[in-house]
Amino acid sequence: MSLRVAVQMDPLESVNPAGDTSFMMIEEAQARGHAVWVYGVNDLAYEQGVVRATARPARVHPGETPHASFEAATKIDLRHDIDVVLMRQDPPFHMGYISAAHLLELVSADTLVVNDPAGVRSSPEKVLPLLWPDLQPPTLITRDISEMRAFQKRHGDIVLKPLHGHGGAGVVKLGRDDGNLEAVAGLLLGSVPEPIIAQAFLPAVAEGDKRILVVDGEAVGGINRKPPTGAIRSNLVVGGTAEATDLTDREREICAKIGPELRKRGLLFVGIDVIGGALTEINVTSPTGARAVKNLSGIDAVARMWDVIEKKIS
Repeated sequence: MSLRVAVQMDPLESVNPAGDTSFMMIEEAQARGHAVWVYGVNDLAYEQGVVRATARPARVHPGETPHASFEAATKIDLRHDIDVVLMRQDPPFHMGYISAAHLLELVSADTLVVNDPAGVRSSPEKVLPLLWPDLQPPTLITRDISEMRAFQKRHGDIVLKPLHGHGGAGVVKLGRDDGNLEAVAGLLLGSVPEPIIAQAFLPAVAEGDKRILVVDGEAVGGINRKPPTGAIRSNLVVGGTAEATDLTDREREICAKIGPELRKRGLLFVGIDVIGGALTEINVTSPTGARAVKNLSGIDAVARMWDVIEKKIS
């Protein structure tokens, strides 16, 4: 089966092929004989019922420089010219992201969009876990600083972070008696119109933050992301180190509980974050970590994703 695949992503020529999950998805699609076009979110357009993109046919060249080549851009109808759209542009989750999801939703009855744009739009990374409060650390979402102060008194060390942040940006730890809460919260609140999130600090983060990849509601594999000494952020983009890991019984329990809802929302390729047995985020926009999982464990979550896509389309 040869599929026509359009990948909505940040510029392919700018990614790091050694670690980029979107590059890995294109590489696997190409190995299976699928044709690939790439375009950016700003290349989307709508006119009289037609959602189109100005896209470039692309091929990737692992281990070579340059790592991708392109043909001339052409306009493609995402309903009739394409079988699969991979929605892979990086966050932040903002109105531009939401608008793109609205446009892709218009074609999703005829073209498989991964992840489903309506599911993505209704499932921000730090909001979706609220469906399972028993799986989370103690969590507060508010713009009321007095609520944050009371939460700090109840739970001691806490972490504040933007509700729609990504990549560890804006994450701050405050101790039980830290007098900077008002100042830090004020800075965060002054930069965004939405509430911010406070969570009880999990000391287990010193041992790592697990990224677990879930494909079509089933746990596939994961990595342990260990933060630099003395740091609390373990994201690989801010210096975290990837380590091989096995999933614990608790982590498999978490995946089993959330899997049916992910499948129901059409969230086919998902990365969840777990610290010390507590679910902290469910990443649905452009989850990463597949290359590290494969390198460290041999488990190929991207190949599993394409198996599912091909089955759905056939």
